[in-house]
Amino acid sequence: EIFDGQAFDIQGLQVLPFEVLHYKMPVMGIRIGKFAYITDAKTVSAESRALLQGVEILVINALQHEAHISHFTRDEAIAFAQEIKPKICYLTHISHRFGQHAEIDAALPAGITVAYDTLVIEVS
Repeated sequence: EIFDGQAFDIQGLQVLPFEVLHYKMPVMGIRIGKFAYITDAKTVSAESRALLQGVEILVINALQHEAHISHFTRDEAIAFAQEIKPKICYLTHISHRFGQHAEIDAALPAGITVAYDTLVIEVS
């Protein structure tokens, strides 16, 4: 059984689940060491944000430019990343209406980029 904010072990890696909201539905983000992955999120509580301090690699959803009821927009994801301050942030869960990869990437601040198929992130 997995509990919010209680770490568990998978093959020697400590996995820390934490709650985020997909509109009103609670879903889990995960932190493994200095890596965190959050998708399907619109709201991240202060308690969950505190669990992200020190993260160096952040993967976060950024569905589109326009407001959405259950997902971060591009600007909300950027603001969230700038608050957490990872070394690198990858935007994922992107809508086809968002634009082409190169076009999106060119408009992002330093340290924030678009994730892509075949991307591999080593977690230890």
